[in-house]
Amino acid sequence: MAHAFIEDKELFPVSAPFAQGRLDRGLHQIYYEQCGRLDGKPVLFIHGGPGAGISPTHRRLFNPDRYHCVLFDQRGSGQSLPHGETAQNTTQDLIADIEVLRQQLGIEQWLLFGGSWGSTLALAYAIAHPERVSGLILRGIFLGTRAEVDWFLHDMGRFFPEAYDQFVSYLTVEERRDILLSYHEKLMDSQALVHQPAAERWASYETSCSTLRAGMRRVTGRSALSMARLEAHYFVNDCFMPDNHILQNIKVIRHLPAHIIQGRHDVICPPVSAHRLADAWGNRATLRMVDDAGHSTFENGIAHALLSALDEFAV
Repeated sequence: MAHAFIEDKELFPVSAPFAQGRLDRGLHQIYYEQCGRLDGKPVLFIHGGPGAGISPTHRRLFNPDRYHCVLFDQRGSGQSLPHGETAQNTTQDLIADIEVLRQQLGIEQWLLFGGSWGSTLALAYAIAHPERVSGLILRGIFLGTRAEVDWFLHDMGRFFPEAYDQFVSYLTVEERRDILLSYHEKLMDSQALVHQPAAERWASYETSCSTLRAGMRRVTGRSALSMARLEAHYFVNDCFMPDNHILQNIKVIRHLPAHIIQGRHDVICPPVSAHRLADAWGNRATLRMVDDAGHSTFENGIAHALLSALDEFAV
């Protein structure tokens, strides 16, 4: 392929939000922003992780002349406060936050746009509130199952052994008997000298495996902590959902239109989950496998497929 990532000129221009705010949710203050046009088609951007947060680049996926785009940082992520907080932070809490945000903004229905963990949360919210969803655009499908978590912790390294070695070498031989619990213990430690280096190893491992073209990538600082700590928190708790919750309840949203976009070489969220989701959904879901892509939103084929899906829904 000529380019690993979409060219900057192919995204919509950088623009500032026309409104920003915070939802007061008790312990948590949820940051959100709105961009595009207020009378455009409502779409909710749901970021991944958990813990990854939103960035200005995410706004550039949405045509400002067609969409009223709402973006928010989930509990403990990005500009939401307190940063990296795991208390009162469950899938059910996040679903409730989305619904409160919809009500506060006076939106009747919105299109859900989410990738990786964002696809999980989009599906969980849609199952809980199908009448509030006009459709879904999903990328890099993660169904929140124990098998997928086990893949991430143990088998992803078969394809990225250099990154995996850096990930597990931080643990002692004894600690490697249960990688998730060992990392979770370190990430939840109150001392920065303990939790921060563990967070950077975890987040760097994931990011290094996210694209078709491999390369060791180091993630540091606040973003590493929120991503690693919240992912471990959710993984230890089976993503706060019953086993196979999404596929067992797909009948609730089968009437909704969906575009499922999946990198053929996505090692973080292997394509089998996208295939199973599309098969269970039926003829209202369109699955597009992008042969020259991994997991990242902004790999060329993935980004073009997402932009195309947004064009279809904007009509």
